[in-house]
Amino acid sequence: MKPATMAAQLPSPYLLIIVWIVAGIISLFGAMAFAELGTMFPETGGQYVYLRYVYGDLTAYLYGWGGLTAINTASIAAIGFVFASYCGYFIPLPHLPVETEQAYVLHIPLVGDIFPLQNFGVKLLAIVAILFLTGVNYLSVRSGNAIQFIATVLKTVVILVLVFGILFSGKGDARNLISNGPGFDLSGWKLLAAFMAATTGAFVSYDGWNVLNMVGGEIKDPKRNITRSLVMGVWVCIIIYVLISLAYMYVLPIGVMGRSSLVASDAINVVFGNVGGAVVAALIVVSTFGAVNANLLTCARVIFAMGETKTFFKGVAKVHQKFKTPGNAVLLQGILSCLFVLSGSFDLLADMYIFVSWFFYGLVILGLFILRKRMPHAERPYKAWGYPVIPLIFLLFTTVYIITTLYNDINNYIQGKTAFINSVFGILLTAIGIPFYFYFKRKYRKEVVLSPDENKV
Repeated sequence: MKPATMAAQLPSPYLLIIVWIVAGIISLFGAMAFAELGTMFPETGGQYVYLRYVYGDLTAYLYGWGGLTAINTASIAAIGFVFASYCGYFIPLPHLPVETEQAYVLHIPLVGDIFPLQNFGVKLLAIVAILFLTGVNYLSVRSGNAIQFIATVLKTVVILVLVFGILFSGKGDARNLISNGPGFDLSGWKLLAAFMAATTGAFVSYDGWNVLNMVGGEIKDPKRNITRSLVMGVWVCIIIYVLISLAYMYVLPIGVMGRSSLVASDAINVVFGNVGGAVVAALIVVSTFGAVNANLLTCARVIFAMGETKTFFKGVAKVHQKFKTPGNAVLLQGILSCLFVLSGSFDLLADMYIFVSWFFYGLVILGLFILRKRMPHAERPYKAWGYPVIPLIFLLFTTVYIITTLYNDINNYIQGKTAFINSVFGILLTAIGIPFYFYFKRKYRKEVVLSPDENKV
């Protein structure tokens, strides 16, 4: 979905390729810095642990709360949108009259308007899929893993078909790869803003590079193997995304690509006709179905952990007696994800959760510098490659990304180009966690009282 949006934001094929490369390298820089913290603090919780060591409980809690309200749930909803949108290739999804869609509006001050009934058919199908997979993960962890394995295999097939089927078809035009879209005259600040807007789409695709640090303490010879796995893994992703983008642009001029709603199927249609487009759409449906399942499977564990540490309702930390799953956490994750489906579109959700994610990524990398000063003699089985230059480049790029994204979102809203400020919405959802932090902190303190029989807690 994102390459089409990126083409609309930055209608220049060679600049889009640069975006993919730059975003991949910046992600690699961040992953290497995260790996140092992963081996330094080999504890369950990843970023939550690092933020707590550096900034204290409130910042760490806001990260956990942001994951619950603006990152994990929004990512599940966004992938659900992709699943439902490509299902629309095969089955007619209902649409409500425009008057009805516009009649029900939820206005959020300083953020914009939400139309819950817009794209009603897509949203309804996405919700059905999320609820179904919520039930699967509630009943059995093993079933969720089986779905994920099948989806991963089919995802590989999609990539191979898209890249090799299109690039070697001879049915495209190489001039598409160097021809800018009509009206492309961006310069100065506008060019930077467009470049950074497109970078959001690339960050959505690369997101996940921060996962390795969670098991950094369990890796043998971390100095050698972490660097190897990160460099190889991220570069493989860079190559794949560049090849897929080249394939799209080879058969679809950049202007056409920017207007495409199902870019993968539209591109394959040019080569193999409707049958080929249907095959790819079917594979994407299965792949995204598995991706929704994977996120439900893992993200619910974050809610479970918050309940265990008494920074959230303790009921979400209960393990189902019969199914041995974090049932309450799974149900809450699924319900919240469905509410996010109603809140907007794929781009709104994806842009919001990436913005919030990168805000916390920046705080973690800043924390790397702080811990180097505060704990200079602490054991570090792996040290970030290129310190301090490489982490500093990541931090500077992240700062520019945050500032330009806020500017873009607010400016587009003021000019009437968009009806919603995605980044500000993410900030608002995260900030709502502040009173909850003090509520749970006070609630926990009240439960810790002196025993009447013993002079101890």
